[in-house]
Amino acid sequence: MTSDRTESTKASDNLAIQTFNLTKIFNGLVAVDSIELNIKKGELFALLGPNGAGKTTTIKMLCCLLKPTGGTATVMGYDINQQPFKIKEIIGVSPQETTISEHLNAQEHLNLIGRIHNINAKELRNRSQELLETMGLAERAKDQVRKFSGGMMRRLNIMMALIHNPEVLFLDEPTLGLDPQARRAIWEYIVQLKGEKTILLTTHYMDEADFLSDRIGIMDKGKIVALGTSSELKTSMLGKHTMIIYAWNLTQKVINEMRGKYDEVRVSDGTMMISDKQLDFKEVVDHLHSSGAVIRSAYIKEPTLDDVFLRITGKELRE
Repeated sequence: MTSDRTESTKASDNLAIQTFNLTKIFNGLVAVDSIELNIKKGELFALLGPNGAGKTTTIKMLCCLLKPTGGTATVMGYDINQQPFKIKEIIGVSPQETTISEHLNAQEHLNLIGRIHNINAKELRNRSQELLETMGLAERAKDQVRKFSGGMMRRLNIMMALIHNPEVLFLDEPTLGLDPQARRAIWEYIVQLKGEKTILLTTHYMDEADFLSDRIGIMDKGKIVALGTSSELKTSMLGKHTMIIYAWNLTQKVINEMRGKYDEVRVSDGTMMISDKQLDFKEVVDHLHSSGAVIRSAYIKEPTLDDVFLRITGKELRE
């Protein structure tokens, strides 16, 4: 680290982003409530939450676009309150809409952002060409962006955030509204950046967070209410396994026996759902057979991030 980075992070050189009781209040409304968050260098961290949870406000403070009401944060050792211009030099931001003008072409957009960051002409030319080729836009570099599809626009937005080779990348809904093929193309590129850049991603797509992230933070009412890997969240937050059985002859006697053995048993139209902290597939099947039920099919239902999110916040992500 360079000498002008804040003293408070000397013991945390492996961290790219740290927040210290970071708080933002708007007209008496607490939008971000004293959050403490540590994101490692090279980590892809997904921030999830319903609308109004405080995600965008948090990111704006980390990008030095909003001043905190209280607390502070560091980005690569620089303090957001004391060294905002240093931070802006080392971060790249891809909000949902970033194109400067629909009448400029892709190369002109990259040139403009590159010059704002004082990249010399040779480096800018080489970096632009590399990004255009990697993102599959080299043949469209001279086309006005008004002719671009949604997926091409999103790729250009990410390129504009990367042109100055930032240490930390903020991606706000990078695949919002795209078709599955375009989403997959952007996913593949983001995967290439993992480990090389620290990435803070917001998304409304649970499968995106599941596929891309190293860790996930769930935010609600201004607080970080859950934190961990996708696997950790599914295991620790739900705490139970669920088994779905389709069967005939699910008599009341059979149902009562299962309810005596397991935490939760629900039955509807020949379908039994069993939830418990410990479920042995063979044991359940054998017990049903011995009780006279005829099983057509059965499987263990793996918990999803949607299940976790709903359990923690009580809301659908798109609310």
